[in-house]
Amino acid sequence: MSAATTRSRTPDRLCAEAVDLARAAAEEAAAPGVVGEHVGLVSEGDRVVTHFFECKELGYRGWRWAVTVARASRAKIVTVDEAVLLPGPDALLAPEWVPWSERLRPGDLGPGDLLPTDAEDLRLEPGYTGEDEPAPNSAVSEDMAELVEAEDAEMTAGTPAHLPQAPSRGSIAAVAEELGMRRARVLSRYGLHTAADRWEEAYGPKTPMAQAAPASCVSCGFLVPIGGSLGQAFGVCANEFSPADGRVVSLSYGCGGHSEAAVMPKPPQPAPPVIDETRVDPFPLRPARDSGSVPDVTDEESAELGHS
Repeated sequence: MSAATTRSRTPDRLCAEAVDLARAAAEEAAAPGVVGEHVGLVSEGDRVVTHFFECKELGYRGWRWAVTVARASRAKIVTVDEAVLLPGPDALLAPEWVPWSERLRPGDLGPGDLLPTDAEDLRLEPGYTGEDEPAPNSAVSEDMAELVEAEDAEMTAGTPAHLPQAPSRGSIAAVAEELGMRRARVLSRYGLHTAADRWEEAYGPKTPMAQAAPASCVSCGFLVPIGGSLGQAFGVCANEFSPADGRVVSLSYGCGGHSEAAVMPKPPQPAPPVIDETRVDPFPLRPARDSGSVPDVTDEESAELGHS
């Protein structure tokens, strides 16, 4: 270990004794009454010492006022270099800053908010702009040129070279327009896979609702198909009583609102009344004497039983 290193670790005596000078500098930089007790010092180098004072400011627990003092070589006067507020070993610090792009979560975007998309976003790839499309009379192979001219002659009045403008039907731009690819950027394979994973996790076959469903969405009448490659595995639910109404659902998803799950039976219809107008039903005005539960007896027979 060199002598210079040894000297730098040993605090200068005059600088170490300048506690009152350091306190006055801290109180001048801070608000009144927030500079606490002297809690230590550290040697920053030859004739350079930093004094630490407790900070009593609310909200700055564990922070310290650091005042650095120094003196010139062979000088006996100590001067103040700087006074700052620094966090201590157990200071209360703010969490590490995270970029907004990493803090953003689904559902955070509100009305009026703008969400910029990174130029190198892996979910997107360049779409077809038509810049690389060959001219109608560009040089191609002889076989392809003859085939193109023959097909164009059948649909138009002549070959593209003899027309005032190139026909749009059958061109690459027309096909791209029909497929919805004439945009600056379109979904990449990575973007398609992440969207499919996200949708299947929310409304897929492994959800509790789908596990208890009587049938899957692929056979439901409320399923609205979607175009593109994602249409092979997803659709849109159009059942207002389903928990997935208006959402993109997997074809393997299902719920109790399936169109064919329980067809309500029709209420039974009573049989029409039968009225026989050719028959007369007699209705006696008085009941028959033998129609009751008590046998019909004469007065003499009842007298023997003690009836009056």
